[in-house]
Amino acid sequence: MTERTYDEVQEPRPVDGARMRAVLGHFASGVVVITASGPDGPLGFTCQSFSSLSLEPPLVSFCPAGTSTTWPRIREVGRFCVNVLAADHSDLSTAFARSGTDKYAGVRWRPAPSGAPVLDGVAAWIDCTLEHEYPGGDHTIVAGRVHDLAADETREPLLFHRGAYAFTAPPAR
Repeated sequence: MTERTYDEVQEPRPVDGARMRAVLGHFASGVVVITASGPDGPLGFTCQSFSSLSLEPPLVSFCPAGTSTTWPRIREVGRFCVNVLAADHSDLSTAFARSGTDKYAGVRWRPAPSGAPVLDGVAAWIDCTLEHEYPGGDHTIVAGRVHDLAADETREPLLFHRGAYAFTAPPAR
């Protein structure tokens, strides 16, 4: 690799959203559904921008779109559950990504300690309270404090890669 001199460095140029999406699509991500128990029934939306944030204190983060109509309702509740979808949950991901439909039609779930839905068969779930919220361009950056969590070691995660669901082979045991 050759070094560049100060004179050779180019000024940053605007990044096209479509190009950014195509390039960042090379990074595979898990898929989660954020759920809560609202005053009018269960709430939820699909999100692929989720990560562990801190071990001390225990925090996770996710980024709902600024256009989300579900996140403001979950924010009001203040408690939510992150459901890590399993490899066979592409249908759940699609259902919870839609607006204006009954996202819970035919979906089995049980309440987490907070009362938020834990969807049946998920690879893992993380029960949280809202800790912080920050503006993040066309998204909101949410930090949630973890109060309880569990995983099913037999379930593989649903992945999203290059604009489509991706599946992994189970590791040799």
